[in-house]
Amino acid sequence: MNILLRIQCSRIPKVSMRSFHKDYGVSTPQNFSDYESIKRDCKIEVPEYFNFAKDVMDHWAKMEKIGKRPINPAFWWVNDNGEEVRWNFQELGSLSKKLANVLTESCGLKKGDRVIVILPAIPEWWLINVACLRTGTVLIPGTIQLTENDLLYRLQTSTAKCIITNDTLAITVDAIAHKCKNLKSKLIVSEKPKEGWGNLRELMKHASDDHSCVKTRHNDTMTIYFTSGTTGSPKMTEHTHSSYGLGLSINGRYWLDLTPSDIMWNTSDTGWAKSAWSSVFSPWSLGACVFAHYMPRFEPTSILKTLSRFPITVFCTAPTAYRMLVLNYKSSYKFKSLKHCVTAGEPINPEVSEQWKKKTGLDIYEGYGQTETVLVCGTFKGMKIKNGSMGKPSPVFDVKIIDENGDILPPKQEGTIGIRVLPNRPLGLFAGYVDEPVRTSSVFRGDFYMTGDRGYMDEDGYIWFIGRSDDIILSSGYRIGPFEVESALAEHPAVLESAVVSSPDQIRGEVEFVHELPKTISGKIKRNELRKKEWGKV
Repeated sequence: MNILLRIQCSRIPKVSMRSFHKDYGVSTPQNFSDYESIKRDCKIEVPEYFNFAKDVMDHWAKMEKIGKRPINPAFWWVNDNGEEVRWNFQELGSLSKKLANVLTESCGLKKGDRVIVILPAIPEWWLINVACLRTGTVLIPGTIQLTENDLLYRLQTSTAKCIITNDTLAITVDAIAHKCKNLKSKLIVSEKPKEGWGNLRELMKHASDDHSCVKTRHNDTMTIYFTSGTTGSPKMTEHTHSSYGLGLSINGRYWLDLTPSDIMWNTSDTGWAKSAWSSVFSPWSLGACVFAHYMPRFEPTSILKTLSRFPITVFCTAPTAYRMLVLNYKSSYKFKSLKHCVTAGEPINPEVSEQWKKKTGLDIYEGYGQTETVLVCGTFKGMKIKNGSMGKPSPVFDVKIIDENGDILPPKQEGTIGIRVLPNRPLGLFAGYVDEPVRTSSVFRGDFYMTGDRGYMDEDGYIWFIGRSDDIILSSGYRIGPFEVESALAEHPAVLESAVVSSPDQIRGEVEFVHELPKTISGKIKRNELRKKEWGKV
């Protein structure tokens, strides 16, 4: 078997490797001394009842009121038109209580009812997150890139009783609403009314901020994410008030290393679980400010200008985005406040990390996790950075490399990345795939949850990603991880991104240049689609 290389090309010229800003890179941890202290000291007790809005958001509002939190806003939003919104925790509390009353009184929603929310990065998206927590309704985020069929599938499968969206998708919803028998309420975020829809902003103007948070058990369902569906139909991944509400404090305290004085900007799409990670629970767990810049589409120069203009201290974006930022970087950009950069979602090419370091003086700390988990492993401050590695296991997970029988493999041997779930199920792991017990049980083997990702652990305990289990390529008896080949391709300045899959050509592989690569709505390359196309040629 040979290898097919599908490459999306860029005409961006090769950039200078000259170093800028060497003097202000910071890597000293704020919340811990070293990795061993994280493993030793991390202990989270899970109470019988827990609600993030009541137990965390309202706590920080109280700290603010008595002067025990810095004057940072809790939420800071800007857009390309110069508009700006700043809320402290007390204002967030009042506004989210108003919205909670809209959900219960105007929409008639009760604890456990499911709410699909499809909005871009506008302030209301954050208010809805908190309001759903206060009402005990189950938030189901979705990306604005959803097609009509995508949306219909999600509405029908989730049995959602309410949808909240904007003008753009409201037309699509109206076209399919008659096929969704459970859908009872529709809210639109718009400056103008729409027949058959409640106008969220108008309803909030007349709503009271007198609201009592519902009582939720730690294992009550809090949110459901539809996974990307690189193979098969998207799954409904269920998280509880503790698995995300408490579990994501691990990300915030150790990987992001946040404090109440920090301002955190994560560029993830609001429909992805990464937004829950780094735009909601992780920063607010530590009392940090969530920063958001709404851009209709990804603009590298706009991001670089924002990092220069605003006092952002912690920044998270995807590996592909870092590559675009490096290519568009100019020496005039000065990130005077930025001190910590992280990435997740896919492996980052070592060359990109090296270029970012040379240009900004800042390292990129890689993290790895899934929709089903919180941070599984990461490179933490104070650790030696091994470019290409995903770092060491999170303090809440016992991570091992597992063979097909569920047995632990020794260092340097390739297997599936697994998380120990027996005898004690760890905090931060999903509850299951909703209404799919067989699919849920299929990802557990022996004492471990099997991530489906292949990798190995080196002699120092660092984990190295090879690829998804179904992405591994067999060629002349050799097992080839697509990431290694893709990393090599990414070193060429004309390559924007690439996907490597197997091809049945018996004599030689082929290289094919394309304008774009097939992706899921969450931005992951559909390698299975590329494989099927290649093997269909036989």
